[in-house]
Amino acid sequence: MRKKILTTLIAIGCACSIRAQMVSVNTDVAMDVLMAPNIGFEMVIGERSTIGLNVLYTSNPWWAESPVKATFLQPEYRYYFSGRPMAKWFVGVGVIAGVYDVTWKDKIYDGYGGGAGLTFGYVLNLGKRLNIDFHSGFGAFTYRQKEYFVGDNYDIDYTLDGAQRANASGYFLLPTRFGISVTYILK
Repeated sequence: MRKKILTTLIAIGCACSIRAQMVSVNTDVAMDVLMAPNIGFEMVIGERSTIGLNVLYTSNPWWAESPVKATFLQPEYRYYFSGRPMAKWFVGVGVIAGVYDVTWKDKIYDGYGGGAGLTFGYVLNLGKRLNIDFHSGFGAFTYRQKEYFVGDNYDIDYTLDGAQRANASGYFLLPTRFGISVTYILK
């Protein structure tokens, strides 16, 4: 299922590049170091604005002492103050959605969530086709998850009428984007 979603997103990104004035592909270096491979696409839609989509996936990274699996999608609209897209200061508005299954300190968190937030940043142009994107953002993230201790029999303890149910939900105010991306402009 995840492969189908990723293939579809890449196909959409390629199809959009045919008509786009400027399209770029990027990866967040900080997430790559944390073994959370990611890819993003950004497309110019106006004199000062772009839309983008980032996809992140991780499965048992080197730094995790317990199992970790997560997949997130993050579309974003950016407004550039310099009068030129993909250059200098920007503010972005985006949403985030994902699924995760994380074991942390003898507790398992298995669920999904979504939210929205603001991103602020600066794009440093290194050449005609290469940029470095410094960004940081925060937002609200709401979740619904199965939360239980390692060793619990979740299948029996947390079912209602034969169906498993989430036993925890809520929201957090947290960083939704934070990193340094290397961007290559395709067109």
